[in-house]
Amino acid sequence: MKETFEQFGFNEYINKALKKINFDTPTEVQQRLIPLIKEGRSVVGQSQTGSGKTHTFLLPIINAINSSVAEVQAVITTPSRELAYQIYEATKQIIEEYPAQELSAANYVGGTDKQRQIDKLKHRQPQIVIGTPGRVLDLVKNGALDIHKAHFLVVDEADMTLDLGFLKEVDAIASTLPTDLQMLVFSATIPEKLKPFLKKYMQSPVVEVVENKNVISPTIDNWLLSTKGRDRNGIIYKLLTMGQPYLALVFTNTKTRADELTDYLRAQGLKVAKIHGGIEPRERKRVMRDVQNLDYQYVVATDLAARGIDIEGVSHIINDDIPDDLEFFIHRVGRTGRNGMSGIAITLYAPSDDEKIAELEELGVKFKPKAIKNDEVVDSYDRDRREKRHVKKDRLDGKLVGMVKKEKKKKKPGYKNKIKRAIKRQEQQDRKITRRQKTREERKKH
Repeated sequence: MKETFEQFGFNEYINKALKKINFDTPTEVQQRLIPLIKEGRSVVGQSQTGSGKTHTFLLPIINAINSSVAEVQAVITTPSRELAYQIYEATKQIIEEYPAQELSAANYVGGTDKQRQIDKLKHRQPQIVIGTPGRVLDLVKNGALDIHKAHFLVVDEADMTLDLGFLKEVDAIASTLPTDLQMLVFSATIPEKLKPFLKKYMQSPVVEVVENKNVISPTIDNWLLSTKGRDRNGIIYKLLTMGQPYLALVFTNTKTRADELTDYLRAQGLKVAKIHGGIEPRERKRVMRDVQNLDYQYVVATDLAARGIDIEGVSHIINDDIPDDLEFFIHRVGRTGRNGMSGIAITLYAPSDDEKIAELEELGVKFKPKAIKNDEVVDSYDRDRREKRHVKKDRLDGKLVGMVKKEKKKKKPGYKNKIKRAIKRQEQQDRKITRRQKTREERKKH
């Protein structure tokens, strides 16, 4: 029997809104967690981007809001302005089916007019608060926003909240809420450093881990294209103009590169939108709205846009470079091939990217090697056909050198494999530490 949203018993306004936005079959995370949230349980939902997390918490919360009480009943925090805007827009889509003025939601993020928000709050408190932790806490401390009776607290993208250093603010927000708080935490991963916070506020939460059956949706063609000896800008221009994409997102690792690539593509006569952390919030919001309205066919963005930005109809993703934090690769590619639609993800790589690609393949990402010939994308050879590099002895730490000597003396069967595995583990750990440090530095810049 086919699962539908009607099985959850939402009110008539929510069901009407779901039909209007063509939401028919709930995703796995929605099927598993919505009934638990409706029962009043605190939950930790671990699932990847594109799994339907936003409506998993929004729908039962909106369903539970008492429209006759004009006070804050739910607080939803998220680590970036773009994510906050997306959740706010999704909320408006649902509550606009309610009778006029019955339900209200407000979005509070940094970079917006705080005094105007304070003045509005003097007249009415929204029932649903959405925002970045810093601005929400600022309004609470100011005395403008009264959240002390809110029953729901959602911490969306909790791992990203931790990485960007916002957990302290979320902790301060949570500490002002009632003891019977229902907390809903959603995250792609649950890092160890997040666990003390969860333990502090959540009594016996239901933890649901929704494993992706495929790291990348099977509806996505995942291509790998070598840039060796070729102009990267020229390759991207060709890819954008050859296939006539419906909507293409090009991801860069830095704001500087996003600026440079946008300028190049515009100089070639393409109408290109640009999204990154160096652009004023109001301008970013306007650009996002224009992209949603399909005023642009091409978008250049940093990873700020990779996570949670739900743009309908993305047909092509191009990775100008592989991100240092490989999790962002999954988020980028996940912008296409959604809701059963087909999509193409193209990753440009240089020989120096071999280790990153190998790690992605270990995660279960499968690439199809491609090349551009005569203005056409054609199948290419597998990069692994080349001889694998040997590990230099001077890269081994003292512990591993000792293991090599010891194992050689023993000469037991399989000692070479044991050494290889230990070396591989050390290398992976070193790469992860280096990438994490780089990622933190980059995020501070964005």
